Amino acid sequence: MKFFDREKEIKTLKEINEKSKSNAQFTVLTGRRRIGKTSLVFKAYDGLDFLYFFVSKKSESELCNDYKNEIENKLKILIPGKITKFYVLFEYLMQLSLTRHLIIFIDEFQEFLHVNPSVYSDMQRIWDVNKNSAHLNLIVCGSVNSLINRIFRDLKEPLYARQTAFLKIEGFETGVLKNILLEYNSGYDNEDLLAFYALTGGVAKYAELLVDNNALTKDKMLDYVLQSESVFLSEGKNLLIEEFGKDYGTYFTILSHIASGVNSRPAIETEIAKEIGGYISRLENDYGIIAKKQPLFEKSPNKNVRYFIKDNFLNFWFRFIFKYNFMLEINAHDRLKEIIRRDWEVYSGFALEKYFTARLIEEQRFTRIGQWWDRKGENEIDVIAADELSKTAEFYEVKRQKSRINIEVLKDKAGAFNKATGGFKKFDEKFFALSLEDM
Repeated sequence: MKFFDREKEIKTLKEINEKSKSNAQFTVLTGRRRIGKTSLVFKAYDGLDFLYFFVSKKSESELCNDYKNEIENKLKILIPGKITKFYVLFEYLMQLSLTRHLIIFIDEFQEFLHVNPSVYSDMQRIWDVNKNSAHLNLIVCGSVNSLINRIFRDLKEPLYARQTAFLKIEGFETGVLKNILLEYNSGYDNEDLLAFYALTGGVAKYAELLVDNNALTKDKMLDYVLQSESVFLSEGKNLLIEEFGKDYGTYFTILSHIASGVNSRPAIETEIAKEIGGYISRLENDYGIIAKKQPLFEKSPNKNVRYFIKDNFLNFWFRFIFKYNFMLEINAHDRLKEIIRRDWEVYSGFALEKYFTARLIEEQRFTRIGQWWDRKGENEIDVIAADELSKTAEFYEVKRQKSRINIEVLKDKAGAFNKATGGFKKFDEKFFALSLEDM
């Protein structure tokens, strides 16, 4: 698959590089695994000479030997002797950048925690001494959210606040996903688009896998994801084991319940007979995997809370692959496909709601976007989008089939919303039905 999108991120990285020719820059690039961080840097600096250091699970001396070869090959210089400590190479490069401009990209930066944690304090000392005179563009990249936050946002850590920029790479927007499908399957229908969105969530690697394997209809996507040798089957576990550590079982159980629609803390605690406040807090604040939703204008931060998994693929993985892993263990892949196809209409209906919410956010026409439901469960509005400047409020009902949407019922729900919350006073109200055909 060819490279898509990222114009804003590429522009930002190029601007940072220009700044670094006068003042040293230290950029932290984050985002979940497979999102395309490494490809982004290579694309942004295509045609430029830069040093690429990948922090793999090797000894420090082995890594230094790899990095020494990279420096000698790229910069056409000879570094005498054997280097066994990273700080020696980093100090050498910082000194070199006093007289020439350098770009250094360190990938999977958090892995130094396992190689030699003192690397960070050594880097802090060398950076602080030389940064004001250096002409260095230093980019570090990490995929383990909790560890990157610890390295750069924990007051006790040596590299706390040393970065000059913090860039988080998100999944492709809805329009980009449409462009990818149009490029490689011009005859796609909106069922295919919805599946593409629901399964990949805009993660570049997942989109690439489906494109490269010509899995570009809903049925082919599900077939590819669920085939016995598919990387998708173990992907959720591979992504999160390092985040959660030895306690991953409890986290996985909580996420499986959320993905299946058990999305309030009391309901989850009833299901698993365990207090989960600390787990929920870490999933939301430390790992960034879940987020909480509340009805618009809910006054209490702790009432009427629903949790959801932010990442589309992980939501699918916990809803079907983790939940029914016992079927995969006996190679009942076809039976699992039947279950997914049985539940797809309901599951994809929620994905469709999320798709339209994302698209409204991408349009940047509104100052507030959210949902509303009453505490009795009698009324619920899928999407409410309001603009403080134009004084307009738009109410949306989302269903797969437009024939199932009754605008008069939506207006009644909006009336209940206004009565319960005070609504958007003196706003011009509009009402819309959104379905598959509107994608």
